[in-house]
Amino acid sequence: MWRAGDPSLTPEKRIMVVQNIFEPMVQVCDVVKSYPVGEDEITVLKGISFSVEQGEFVSIVGPSGNGKSTLLNMITGIDRPSGGEVFVAGQEVTRMSEDNLARWRGENVGIIFQFFQMLPALTLLNNVILPMELAGTFGRPKERRARAMGLLEMVGLADQAHKLPGSVSGGQQQRAAIARALANDPPLLVADEPTGNLDSASARSVFSLFRELVKRGKTILMVTHDKELAGQVPREIEILDGRIRELRIADC
Repeated sequence: MWRAGDPSLTPEKRIMVVQNIFEPMVQVCDVVKSYPVGEDEITVLKGISFSVEQGEFVSIVGPSGNGKSTLLNMITGIDRPSGGEVFVAGQEVTRMSEDNLARWRGENVGIIFQFFQMLPALTLLNNVILPMELAGTFGRPKERRARAMGLLEMVGLADQAHKLPGSVSGGQQQRAAIARALANDPPLLVADEPTGNLDSASARSVFSLFRELVKRGKTILMVTHDKELAGQVPREIEILDGRIRELRIADC
């Protein structure tokens, strides 16, 4: 959570703090996404609408090819919808310029991938420091290093900080990836099949870490095929044939 006097609390984040009091953390309004296929067009998302409040833990489930990862790409601004709008903490993601979007994403959204996406030539510590360097947050190198070490300690990897990703297990790489996603203290974490490449023990460890982060005030959206884990998440959204099956729908 943000605190007064936090050097990373930029004017944009101050606006988000105020907006978070009144706005859902995520609001998806009638989002459509289509792709050209030869002379035809395939529509993956068909008018998706829902909202997620600050501090919620939400799983997104459904068969492969039904648009779950596409939806996450709309929310994070990695891709843009063919129609509809996406708001994160009151800011309309769909209308940002590419430069503003990259800067906004680096500071406000932590993304966790199935295959970790750690830079293999950097130690775990330097992988966590890198997002702070790119976003220009947390001041001097000494402060960034201290924060990165604190995050690695939080995920149980302080003793592995100086190892390369290839020399630790998959579960450890994923926990380091979570530390990296938290580097700039984003309010929103988006996880795309974060346990899909892990053994069951590592998956449970990562899931427990997510629950602890929610207790600390983070909002988490998690795409998963793991029905057992999805069943433990307080709220579940199912996407089927590009449409949503969920009890609470955003008032768009």
